[in-house]
Amino acid sequence: MSKKSVWTGRVISALVGALFVFSAAMKFMGGPELEKGLAHLELARVPMVPLGLLELTCAAVYLVPATCILGAILLTGYMGGTILTAWRVGDPFFVQIALGILVWLGIYLREPRLRALIPLRTRTSTLP
Repeated sequence: MSKKSVWTGRVISALVGALFVFSAAMKFMGGPELEKGLAHLELARVPMVPLGLLELTCAAVYLVPATCILGAILLTGYMGGTILTAWRVGDPFFVQIALGILVWLGIYLREPRLRALIPLRTRTSTLP
């Protein structure tokens, strides 16, 4: 693994983690914008503090190097919920898919344990 790849992965992971922490903070703060968005998603009666705690916990597990793969699994599940919610109300969900891909890309670029589990294959000829 090159240093450039590792640092690119760290930057991607840090930015993704920051987005999730910011999103959790917005859930804790509340406000009219959040209420308007929740009403659009038909989630007006969902308590935001537990959802924010869940998101913050998943992000924290993701940002700790020893548990980053578990964190990516948890964030993938969380993003699955956001995709389903957007799909249910007819909103586009490409941003959620892109964020899910970035969750894994950041770890793949910096984590040899994941590269060992999911190696990229190169084209090799089996003919003599």
